[in-house]
Amino acid sequence: MKTVYDFTVTDRNGSKVSLDEYKGKVLLIVNTATGCGFTPHYEPLEKMYRELKDKGFEILDFPCNQFANQAPGSEEEIHQFCTLKYGTDFPQFAKVDVNGDNAEPLFEYLATQKPFEGFGKGVKNAALKKFSDLNNKKYGDKAYIRWNFTKFLVDDKGNVVGRFEPTVDMQQVRKAAEALLG
Repeated sequence: MKTVYDFTVTDRNGSKVSLDEYKGKVLLIVNTATGCGFTPHYEPLEKMYRELKDKGFEILDFPCNQFANQAPGSEEEIHQFCTLKYGTDFPQFAKVDVNGDNAEPLFEYLATQKPFEGFGKGVKNAALKKFSDLNNKKYGDKAYIRWNFTKFLVDDKGNVVGRFEPTVDMQQVRKAAEALLG
């Protein structure tokens, strides 16, 4: 059976990285953007990483510019923004597409393992759904990810066990990760 360990991705410096290197760890894989209303998620993500990394937790950050062009910079510019503004220390990979014909295969896999189920209830969530529907219309059935800061939780065996849309409270994300860490 396929797991995330079967994928190889590119780090922000252009080197290939086998996700097999993360075997035995709980992973939170996130598509990010530096100019999004959800960009402040970097703060609780970094806090979570610092507090849980010694227990076998990793966050893998994949910048993506497919949602309203909210990650326009180079890998280095994005990295500098994240480290200077939010003090991020978790691994950041090369900018990727998460939708369409050029989607990073890892994100295609993650999204087919845990498909989109909605942003939740409320006016803000309904507005985001309308905006994401318009943005993702061009990708048709290859609109795997609906917006920036979609998070996928992977257990220590490489299985995708959770998907958290950007509208989900970060405390809920953290509780799910802590439950996997024991």
